[in-house]
Order: sequence, then C-alpha cells, then structure tokens
Amino acid sequence: MSRSLAQSCFRQLSRSPLKQGSLPVFLAPAFSSQRTQCFSTTSPTQSRVGGAALSIPPEVSLKFIDLPQTQVRGMAKEKPKVAIEVKGPLGEMTLDIPPFLEVAHDEASRKASLTVQDPEIAHQRAMWGTTRAHLQNYILGVSEGHICILSLVGVGYRASIETTATTVESEYPGQEFVSLKVGYSHPIELGVPKGVKASTPQPTRILLEGVNKNVVTKFAAEIKEWRRPEPYKGKGIFINGETIKLKAKKIR
Repeated sequence: MSRSLAQSCFRQLSRSPLKQGSLPVFLAPAFSSQRTQCFSTTSPTQSRVGGAALSIPPEVSLKFIDLPQTQVRGMAKEKPKVAIEVKGPLGEMTLDIPPFLEVAHDEASRKASLTVQDPEIAHQRAMWGTTRAHLQNYILGVSEGHICILSLVGVGYRASIETTATTVESEYPGQEFVSLKVGYSHPIELGVPKGVKASTPQPTRILLEGVNKNVVTKFAAEIKEWRRPEPYKGKGIFINGETIKLKAKKIR
C-alpha cells in the first residue's frame, strides 16, 4: 500500500467511529485494545553481578572490622559500619561496606555472598553490584595481581624505566620513572605510583603490575594520554590489545 493511501485510510477512520467489521485486517493490530508486549521477562529488582557468589582462594583470608561510628549530620545512614580486610600473598587491602549491604562468608566452602536490604531502591541495587565487583578485584589483586600491557606503535616510539628524572620530583624513596619517547622534542617522564611495578620487556612494551586495579589502570590511562591512538595511521599507545578502526585518507 502506498503512503498516501494509508494516510487517507487513517483520516477516514479518525473522523468516523469504528464499527465492527469496518476496520481493515492489516490495521487491526494497531487498534487492538488488548495488546500486551513484554520486552523483558526478568525481575527489575535483581542484580546479575551482586547476586553471584564469590570464590575465595585458599591463600586469601577475609577479616571483618567494625568501624568507629561518629555523629555526622545528614550522613549517618550512608556511613559504612563494617570494613573487610582482604589479605593474600601479594599484600592486603581494606574495603568499606555500605550500611545497607551484608556480606556472608562461608569458610567451609570458601564462598562469600552479598545481600542488600531493599533491592527495589535504585541506589542500593547499583551499589550491590559495584561493591561485589570491588571485592572481587581485591581478592584477585592480593592473590594473583592485576596487569596492564601498553604497546607503543609509531616510528621511533620507545619507553624505558629510569631510577632518576629531571622534569619531575620523587614522591617516595626508591620511586622509578617511566620515560617515553613518543614524537615530542623531549622525553616524557612519569613517576610510577606506589604499589605499582613497571618494566619494559621490549622497547615498545610497558608492563604494569600491582595489587590495586584502580591504581594500575589509572596510571596506564595517564601514559596513554600522551599519545592517544589516531585513526589515520594507527599510531599511538594501546592498552591490553586495544584496537582502532582506521579511516580512509582524505584525498583532495
């Protein structure tokens, strides 16, 4: 049916009341009053991440610590009351648990699960999965560690680890510095954060290792900002096998 014919049919139907048998067959679904279309069959109050149980390796231990409570006006309900100390062979980290979340630790089965007070509240449901993800990262960090591999793609791009720097000052004793040669007239020097180990297995590869995933990935992003990948020649600094779609060259 053409567009003009469909519009004329709609005008006629809108001007006159609908009678049984007067509606064309192809327009019946649009005017049906019993249309029910379900876009999702899952409950809106469930969290696929927060409800999943955590597996704790044998070399990792969890310790619950009661935090001191002080009266803070307007923030008493959101202040954490319990913290979890995660200890493993690579180190230890502490995670504050929101007051509306509870962590059940089964030492026999080496499992931990999180429950929320009211899953219908959007803020609590969001923090349910977020806290579970943070705890999972802490467990992996103290047991295996987190790594980021940066690849330098470009003519003359090089990286090295230095014990001293001329453009930045040391923040703590024994700090190392990442020296980048990525097309600038001078080398770029970046201080390695505390708790992160940097190495260069190849002149065009940087390996970052650490217990805290947030610190490792943040430092990797700071290095990448000095030469972000460009889409025409594919040059730049890539993180963990990152790829970029090349664009066609502009021809005048």
